[in-house]
Amino acid sequence: MKFRVSIEQDEDGAFVVTVPSLPGCISQGKTREEALENITDAIDGYIESLEKHGEPIPPAIDEDVVEVHA
Repeated sequence: MKFRVSIEQDEDGAFVVTVPSLPGCISQGKTREEALENITDAIDGYIESLEKHGEPIPPAIDEDVVEVHA
């Protein structure tokens, strides 16, 4: 499954990652790579919790990236 994530660097330099389609699913890391690894674990736990409680799992995304030369 693929989920869109938002990555921002906070005032202390840490990278904070949220998952818009999974409310409250947030993680962070000292580097961008660490933050992405951590959010992967957080998403796994979030999905497991949804399944455990019989809640629906939001659909995965299916998107493309288009590059333009301006």
